Amino acid sequence: MGRAYEYRKARMFKRWGSMSKTFTRISKEIIICVKASGPDPASNSRLRVLMQNAKAANMPKDTVERSIKKAAGKDQADIKEHIYEGYGPHGVAVLVETATDNSVRTVANVRSYFSRHGGAMGTSGSVSFMFEHKCIFKVNGKPNLDLEELELTMIDEGAQEIFAEGDSIIISGEFEDYGTIQKYLDENHFEIISAEFEWIPTQTKDLAEGEATELDKLLLKLEEDDDVINVFHNLVLK
Repeated sequence: MGRAYEYRKARMFKRWGSMSKTFTRISKEIIICVKASGPDPASNSRLRVLMQNAKAANMPKDTVERSIKKAAGKDQADIKEHIYEGYGPHGVAVLVETATDNSVRTVANVRSYFSRHGGAMGTSGSVSFMFEHKCIFKVNGKPNLDLEELELTMIDEGAQEIFAEGDSIIISGEFEDYGTIQKYLDENHFEIISAEFEWIPTQTKDLAEGEATELDKLLLKLEEDDDVINVFHNLVLK
């Protein structure tokens, strides 16, 4: 399997323990998406994928519909996405993706989490150069599908890694190629189960068990914040 997915899988099983947090993250992504491109899934391809992500996460349909309706309302405050960078304990690189209607509050909170847990928040670009920004699709397979032929075809669409996982297919590519890959999948009638953006480390860090526990305290504190939607790091998970 590909390096990007192996890292993502380890991170997923290690860190995605809170269903309510997942619902909050998807709801905010839906609100941002609807405000940018409208509430109609037929004309908003990103919204269609987010609705599928919600389904894959067992998010109730009425919760999804409320998020769409809320985003389309005039009273909904603008939610902006921001990425903060820093180093956790023992020099582990950390990227924090946020979605917030109050960036002053959010940056103050994130900075305090770093400083209270043995880390330091950095400037833009201070750790992101150690990561690659990827899009990762999970789609349902098709009968008699030739994976090698699909891979050769999708290379021209920006895909970099394609492999089977049970009855599903994992496809990853550069962040910038998300739209092209999604368009190909839609036009060729692949059912998209989920699509995520991930920061995959190109330089990793290995820590002793006790040191890793110190980092975990920082990660948990960051993930508890309602404005934080994703936390990425370059620690090798075991």
